[in-house]
Amino acid sequence: AWYVPCLASLETLQELCRKENLRCKSIGITKRSLKSYEVEYLCDYKVEEGKEYYLVKWKGWPESSNTWEPEKHLNCPLLLQNFLSDKNEYLSRVSEGKTLKVRNHIKALKPAIADYVVKKAKQRIALQRWKEELNRKKNHKAMILVENTVDLEGPPLDFYYINEYKPAPGINVLNGITTGCECADCPAEKCCPKEAGFILAYNKHKKLTIQPGLPIYECNSYCRCGPDCPNRIVQKGTPYSLCIFRTSNGRGWGVKTLQKIKTNSFVMEYVGEVCIYLLGQLYDNQGNTYLFDLDYDSDEFTVDAARYGNVSHFVNHSCDPNLQVFNVFIDNLDLRLPRIALFSTRTIKAGEELTFDYQMKGSIDLTSDSADGLSPSKKRIRTVCKCGAVCCRGYLN
Repeated sequence: AWYVPCLASLETLQELCRKENLRCKSIGITKRSLKSYEVEYLCDYKVEEGKEYYLVKWKGWPESSNTWEPEKHLNCPLLLQNFLSDKNEYLSRVSEGKTLKVRNHIKALKPAIADYVVKKAKQRIALQRWKEELNRKKNHKAMILVENTVDLEGPPLDFYYINEYKPAPGINVLNGITTGCECADCPAEKCCPKEAGFILAYNKHKKLTIQPGLPIYECNSYCRCGPDCPNRIVQKGTPYSLCIFRTSNGRGWGVKTLQKIKTNSFVMEYVGEVCIYLLGQLYDNQGNTYLFDLDYDSDEFTVDAARYGNVSHFVNHSCDPNLQVFNVFIDNLDLRLPRIALFSTRTIKAGEELTFDYQMKGSIDLTSDSADGLSPSKKRIRTVCKCGAVCCRGYLN
C-alpha cells in the first residue's frame, strides 16, 4: 500500500476535531483536553505595566485560541526553560544584542526571535511524536531516541518504519525453509550452518567469528532449539539503544549508539522494500533512493530503503567505518534474498556515530564471485563525501 502524507496542518485538524467533538490522542485532543486547558508551548513574551506575560499555545487547541497569560498563572517550569533556552540559542546564532526592546512602555521580543521560538517548540513536539511512533513500531527491546540541536528540520515526511523486508508486488521473500536442526544444545554436528556447508558464525559470547564475505546461517522457526540458542542473534533485533540525530556538517540525519558496543557485535539490520534489480537501477539513476543490491547469488533483487526502512535508513557513509555488512539466512534459504546485517568492526564508544562504507571496498574478498552482493548500488550522480576520515576517498561513489 502507498501512503500519502496529510496536507492539513495540525491546527486545522485540531479545530475540526473540536468542532465535531472528536477525540484524537495523536494530535493532542483527549477527553480531558476537550474541556480543559494545558500549556503546549510558549510563543512570545512581553512586559506590560511591570507585569510579565507569555503568549500560550494550548494543547489540543488551534493557534487562534492562543492567549496572553501572566507568568504566575503558568505551572510549566520545563516549558519556560525551553522557551528561554530557544530564545538564547537564537541570539547566540545571529549575534543579536538585546533580547528586549521598548516601544510605548511595552517590552517585547523581536518578531524574528518569537518566530524562531515557536518553530523550535513545534519541532520539539514533532520529534517527540516521531520518537514515540518509532518505539511503538520497533520489535526489539532497545530504545530509539531522536535529537536535533543543529537546525529546524523535523521528521522526514515520507518515511515509514518497518522491521523486516517489505516485498514489492509479485515478490515472495519467504521461501525455502521447511525443516530445522534437531539440536538440543546448539551448535551440534548437524546444526544449521553445517547443513548449509559453513561454520557457526558466533562464539559462546555471541560475537562474530567468521570473515567478511562469508554468509551467516542462523537457526530458524523450525529448529528444535529455544530462544536462548547462541545461533539466534540477528533475528532478535538490535540489542543497543540508538539515537537518530541531526549532523552538524551537512550530512543530514545520522545514527549514534547510546551504549558501548564491543567488537564483532551485531548492531542492526538493513531493511527496506525488496524490488526487482532493474527497477532499482532505474530509481538509482535518478539519484533519489537508498539501494542495497541483493546479488549474493544473482542480480535479481535490490532493497530500496528510501520510503520504508528502520534505523539503518539514517546511517551515514564513512570511508573508515565502524560497521561491516554480512549476509544472513534464517527463515529463507533463497540465495537471491539474504538478510543484510551490520556488525561492529571495533569497539564503539557510547555517543559515537555509526557508519558503514557504501562501497565496502577493502573490507571483503573482492576476488569472491559474491563480493559485489555485499555493496549498495552506487549513485550515478557523484556525491561529495563529508565523512572526515583520514583515508576519505572524496566521493561516496
